[in-house]
Amino acid sequence: MMECKKALTETDGDMEAAVDVLRKSGAAKVEKKAGRIAAEGITRVASEGNTAVVVEVNSETDFVAKNATFQEFVQAVADKALKASVDKAGDGEDVCAILDMQSELEEKTLTIGEKLSIRRFQKITGDCVASYIHGGGRIGVLVAADGASNDAIKEALTNVAMQIAAMNPQYLSRNDMSADELAKLREIIVDSALNDPATLPKPILNKLIEKAISEKIWSDADIATYEEHKSNMQYLFNFLTKEAAAQLAELALADKADIVADKIFNGLVEGRVSKQLKEICLMDQVYVKAEDGKQSVAKYIAEVGKAAGSSFTIKKFVRFEVGEGLEKKNEDFAAEVAAQLA
Repeated sequence: MMECKKALTETDGDMEAAVDVLRKSGAAKVEKKAGRIAAEGITRVASEGNTAVVVEVNSETDFVAKNATFQEFVQAVADKALKASVDKAGDGEDVCAILDMQSELEEKTLTIGEKLSIRRFQKITGDCVASYIHGGGRIGVLVAADGASNDAIKEALTNVAMQIAAMNPQYLSRNDMSADELAKLREIIVDSALNDPATLPKPILNKLIEKAISEKIWSDADIATYEEHKSNMQYLFNFLTKEAAAQLAELALADKADIVADKIFNGLVEGRVSKQLKEICLMDQVYVKAEDGKQSVAKYIAEVGKAAGSSFTIKKFVRFEVGEGLEKKNEDFAAEVAAQLA
């Protein structure tokens, strides 16, 4: 009301001119908020037939993310994205322009009083599609399958969507990983093993220790510690100094070529690669609701298809988590108050 009174006073009671003043001041306020960081918010989904979409809209604070007006706006964005001519838009793109929602975004920014941002959306299509929203909108998941569609399959896909929300797989299966990605994963595992000599196979570790002693790399105190505890190698690193362990790691990295050629070491690496793939590939993950604690997602899907008499295959999933990859604003209220007092 005070803004309206001020505009009318400024324009000598001219209603139309006052409206223009309000519009201009509103645009200025939106522009002023543009430099702020919006890394909170929610995800929402919309679906029609065999197509579904998930969107992420950001706000500055979690408080606004819980606001009913903001949540209604995000759902409107999801409904609009479902009808969009493109299937995907995200960071680095003007998603607001793609959805033609600039005026709606500015209106909500003025109404709510925080910077808002339509960050991204993605659609998927399949013979059967399911969605899941976790934590009031912190995580939004879509899953699409081909082959068949019925209530049992839809329920299974919803369960898998919950799995994706909880376990955050990076790939559908290991077949979706490129040769370069697999090589990079293996290289990381090799280097991490060499940097943690306590986990190396005993024959390799013994060679490194012999070298550390014969070349006088270890201190006399560390050599004495080794002699005292070498009969129980399992606990040796509980007594060695951090410097001694670091020196063994340096020796391992220096002998990397020879160690990597060792069959025993390669067995260790392949085992760790397999374990890592089971964590990052959806179909290899242990199904979170497995009664035996061992059943994989792939086996769960096969079991559901067999029971339903209609085999199906998960072909794609999308997982949005609010704020992932965005710079977060660090609030230091004590420092802010101190600065104001100063």
